Order: sequence, then structure tokens, then C-alpha cells
Amino acid sequence: MTTTPDTDRAIGFTIPGRHARGRMVRLGPALGEVLAAHAYPPAIEALLGEALTLVALIGSTLKDPAGQLTMQSRTETGVVTLLVCDYRGGEVRGYVEYDADRLAALPEQPTLFALFGQGYLAITFDLATTGERYQGIVPLDGDTLAAAAESYFIQSEQIPTIVRVGLGRDATGAPIAGGLFLQHLPEGEEGRERLHTKLDHPEWEHVAALGGTMGADELADAAVPLETLIWRLFNEEENVRTLGETRISRGCRCTPEHIAAVLSRFPAEDRAAMANEDGVIMVDCHFCATQFPVPAA
Repeated sequence: MTTTPDTDRAIGFTIPGRHARGRMVRLGPALGEVLAAHAYPPAIEALLGEALTLVALIGSTLKDPAGQLTMQSRTETGVVTLLVCDYRGGEVRGYVEYDADRLAALPEQPTLFALFGQGYLAITFDLATTGERYQGIVPLDGDTLAAAAESYFIQSEQIPTIVRVGLGRDATGAPIAGGLFLQHLPEGEEGRERLHTKLDHPEWEHVAALGGTMGADELADAAVPLETLIWRLFNEEENVRTLGETRISRGCRCTPEHIAAVLSRFPAEDRAAMANEDGVIMVDCHFCATQFPVPAA
């Protein structure tokens, strides 16, 4: 019997009896499309794959359908000088800038510190409906980007959190990635003291212990539905509620019309200075690795 791969979607769930909530995501073709546009070496491809999984995992929790989550890391001295990924409306995109010569001198599977040095991860939530923006910045002092994202929620939002990401490939060699996001919900009304959100709270210790048993290979196994993974973790709980799913796709907002509209805001003399000898401005989109020729006029 052939099993349809479960990819490119996220699903949420709650465990009311434990005051916990979670989300799982798995990326397949959407991940492959982003990575194929860049032809990165394996270490950079794995880094971007993890980052895209994280923005899909966390971004899909946004209640504002037009809201955006952006994850960025910039360093002055690291091998990776810039990592940018974002999520909006079920679409993910991202790219990496790095020093190829310095990367070639590193081991085949470099550590996060080897890639970034003393780097920092910025996570930004932009809520389109209200115009509000929230940002938190944490050091990249763990072994993975997932560990840094976990620190963001623990330090910036003071919510006990577990974040796990698994990377792999299917039988054809195509990249597959999965992620798990678990949080302990604060008790009490919003605006009042958050009660029982300590890392050593018995309810959270129980949920965290179960979540910690999820393997990276399971998260990246497209043959196993996300609902099955949730059941494996929490089948002994009295009540586990699954929430609506979010479909994930590769997306970019660099249409010729958008680029032309942006360039039209520049004075004519500035556009002329940007143009080549044929009077055409060549605009590169780093996200989708596409070049757009726009007449300066």
C-alpha cells in the first residue's frame, strides 16, 4: 500500500488538562523549491532548512492572517553574514549570505558557533491588523537555531517552551523537515500575574518530558501523518484537541509590478543612474534568486 506523504502543512493542538498547547509542521516540496533556487553547499542548505522550518512552525501560530514573522541573524565576523527567513499567510521564503572561502575551511558539519561566531537571532512579529510590532533578540549560544528560538520564548516572553526540528530526505533524495513547538499556557487572566509558568511546574515537566521523546527522524518522516505523531506523544492524556491545519507553500513577493512600483518612487535621475547602458535596471531578488529587468523610464 502506498502512503501519501504528509508534507507542507502545520497543525495545532492543545492539552487542556495540562495547560499546554503545541504545533507540528512538516515541509517537503515547499522546502525543496526554496533550496533549489540557491544551490547552497550542504552546511548552508541544512541551516536554511532549519530556519524555514522554524518560521513555518512559529509563524503559523499567528492569529492575524496578514501578520508576518521574520527571523534574522546578522554577524560581522562570522562565516554566515546574514540569514533571513519569513512567514506570511502560509508562505515561507529565505536566503543566506556567507563567505564561501571560509566555509570551505570548516568541517563538513560545522557547529553553529563556527558558522556565526558571537551571533544573535532576532525574531519579529508584525501584526498587520493592529500595526503592532514585537521583537526579541537572543544570542546564538546553543547548538541549533531551534535552541535559540526556544530561548527567545523562555527569556523574552517568559513562557516555558520546547522547540525541536528534524531534517532528512525522502526515498528520492528530496529534502524533508519537521518541527515540534510546545508551550505551557499561563494560568490567570490576561493583564494579571501569570501563574504557574515556571519551568519546574509539575504539569509542564510532564508535557516537556513527553515532548523530549520525539526524535528528529520522526519529525522528518513524511510517511507518518502529523496527527499520528501527536497521538504517539500524548495518547495517555485524557483530552488532546487538534486544531485547524495551515497549508505551507514557498512564496515570494517580488513580482515585476511590485518592483516597478518601488522603483517609481525614485527620482528620474536616480533611476537613470541605476540603469545599464540599455536603460534597464536589473533588480535581483535574494529570496528567490531571480533577476528582474525594469526599464528605467
